[in-house]
Amino acid sequence: MPTRSLRQRSRSIRRALSTHFRAIVVLCVLFAFETLYHVRSLRVDSPPTILDAPFYTTCREPNVDAPRSNATIVMLARNADQEGAVAAVKSLEKRFNQWFHYPIIFLNDYKWDRSFIDALTEVSSGEAQFETIDSSMWGFPDWIDQNKAARKMRSQEAKGLPYAGKASYHHMCRFNSGFFYDHPALKKYKWYWRIEPDVQYTCDITYDPFVEMEKHGKKYGWVIDLWEWGETAPTLYRKVTEWKEMRKIKTTSVWSAMLDASTAPWPLRKILAFSRNRNANGDLWSLCHFWSNFEIADLDFFRSDEYRDFFDFLDADGGFYYERWGDAPIHSLAAALFLAPEEIHHFSDFGYAHPPFQYCPLVQKKTGDYPQLKDMTAGDWTDRFDTIGCRCDFDPRLAKVIDPTCMNKIRKVLA
Repeated sequence: MPTRSLRQRSRSIRRALSTHFRAIVVLCVLFAFETLYHVRSLRVDSPPTILDAPFYTTCREPNVDAPRSNATIVMLARNADQEGAVAAVKSLEKRFNQWFHYPIIFLNDYKWDRSFIDALTEVSSGEAQFETIDSSMWGFPDWIDQNKAARKMRSQEAKGLPYAGKASYHHMCRFNSGFFYDHPALKKYKWYWRIEPDVQYTCDITYDPFVEMEKHGKKYGWVIDLWEWGETAPTLYRKVTEWKEMRKIKTTSVWSAMLDASTAPWPLRKILAFSRNRNANGDLWSLCHFWSNFEIADLDFFRSDEYRDFFDFLDADGGFYYERWGDAPIHSLAAALFLAPEEIHHFSDFGYAHPPFQYCPLVQKKTGDYPQLKDMTAGDWTDRFDTIGCRCDFDPRLAKVIDPTCMNKIRKVLA
């Protein structure tokens, strides 16, 4: 009997498949076409003209008498960072500010030590200003459950997420995402250049990037883009896409370039939507973002009503503490939401190192793509790559050369 029953069931299944074969084939074809349409709708094509070229690709004589922009350099640091801060400012002075003398604002959530003030004043050719951050900009907001936040931070730390167990790091990410541009010391400025302790600039910058940004209609500039740790912000992208839909923000090509379109058929995409770093359509945020420890930006971009509303929405969610949302993905997703591709600039001619990574201003001679250099030595690249910057010193021992995958994804939108 059991054997006969199995045979009967098998015949029934075959008859059902035979009866509904055409319908099944049609359904599969429809799903395939819908999936193809979905993927193609998010495809990013290169623009017909170059939207972002280097301002200069060789050295030029610095115009020391030209008018300066309404701009400042900003470093967020602590007294314990004195040695690294001195090294970073010396590097910036050697490569750029010795000719242009822009002011530098140092921000700290504690009172500055006299030794830090004296040391950094000595190495700064422009005015050095030392300011503190008010508790209204640094610390837990009222709506955060601090016990819950502490539990979440311990959990993040146990997973090995960098700095996730330190409340001060979460405060810093929130400050750099939504408050720095309103600090009283920055209010009179339109442009800012972010610098951090221990960074190095490995090419001379013989032109004024603030002036060039303004002249070319740029609003945000970066050097390195790379992947975010997925577990630091598992719900961030979903929250941002929800806000995007609520505000009916149109999709830009830069936004699409940060996505990996799902190739799953429609029903499965809706299930995938519940996975981390995906939107309601099941598409995956690639985790590519501009590394904001270097950025040159129009502060009016951050001070806009759009950006303020965007930040307030995210801040109210609590992800700066219940997760480990960083300012780099916040700035990057905002730029992708609000800026046209031609308003974004890659400083491809700037050599820059922020351990553990560095960017070298080289492109492949044949394709123009940014090359993978991590396994190369200092002496074997000149015949295969073009150098974009001015008097660059390439040293692979300084830091790991960044994987170019994210840079090449964004580059496709701009060039």
